[in-house]
Amino acid sequence: MKPPARYYSIATLLKSDKVLVTGGVRSAIYQADCDIYDPSTDQWDTIANMTAPRAAHTAILLNSRKVLVTGGETNAHLLASCEIYDPSTGKWNNVTSMTEERSSHTTTLLKSGKVLATAGYGHTGTLDSSEIYDPSTGKWNPSARLSIPREFHTATLLNSGKVLITGGE
Repeated sequence: MKPPARYYSIATLLKSDKVLVTGGVRSAIYQADCDIYDPSTDQWDTIANMTAPRAAHTAILLNSRKVLVTGGETNAHLLASCEIYDPSTGKWNNVTSMTEERSSHTTTLLKSGKVLATAGYGHTGTLDSSEIYDPSTGKWNPSARLSIPREFHTATLLNSGKVLITGGE
């Protein structure tokens, strides 16, 4: 059965070719709900909830085949918290929080296997900051500032290893 509609949720393609859908907002209530869609059978399955309800977050597939979920917002509170979903166990675990709260940001898997989180919306307004998560240490470290603050932007890993950031406001 199809899950109920929600907005500001995130869909992530898993190595199994299934799609993980996380969080979002339904009827003005922030959700921790998660579902997996299997395109080979056209079936939806509800899985364990995230540890916190969130929307306007990111979810990115790591080289380990786990999914890192970062930031977002819930009930008018911005989040720095992060969690990892392990498809092999079906479990969620909290990991180290980002260095600052951010929603409507981007995360990009770098060639090194690290994750770059850029800009978004924070307590001071639209952000120009970025930070890098190292899955091998589980730590976030500040990175270079963007030339202008952005939220609702895109970030694309180029073949050169550089990240192109475009759009947003």
